[in-house]
Amino acid sequence: MEIIKATLQDIPKLEKLINSAYRGDESRKGWTTEADFLEGKRTDAKTLAGIINEPGSVILKHTDGDEITGCVYLKKNNSKMYLGMLTVAPILQAAGIGKRILKASEQYALEQKFEAIEMRVISLRHELIDWYVRHGYYDTGIKIPFPADETLSKLLQPLEFIMMEKKL
Repeated sequence: MEIIKATLQDIPKLEKLINSAYRGDESRKGWTTEADFLEGKRTDAKTLAGIINEPGSVILKHTDGDEITGCVYLKKNNSKMYLGMLTVAPILQAAGIGKRILKASEQYALEQKFEAIEMRVISLRHELIDWYVRHGYYDTGIKIPFPADETLSKLLQPLEFIMMEKKL
């Protein structure tokens, strides 16, 4: 198993993995599902290509042989590194892959000389917020409305993000 940068050739596998972990019936096999709050896709190939091609952004992928079993999106944001879409295949969740990806993200941020990692988490995701707290992240007190753009997703109820951060 290794964690390395994703490339454009990885997009089909990344798109399938991310959508299966966050939305639809497949996501209910894991504990990171957003299917009770949102319908539709979490991401698409165009968005992933934009991330991979954007200066200052990277997707790290966790692989087991030829399979991508997890990933995370990292983006430079002033003196902080933004972390998003931390994903583990639903049937492999709770096996330590997410923890390895999170540690690799923190190491990557340190190597890039960032002072902190920040992220947005849906405020209703209490179990996920608790998981991040156990790994040293804290709620900054900042709340952000969930975007109303329904190009990919449809809100099933009003949502908001909380901002979380960890000093490195």
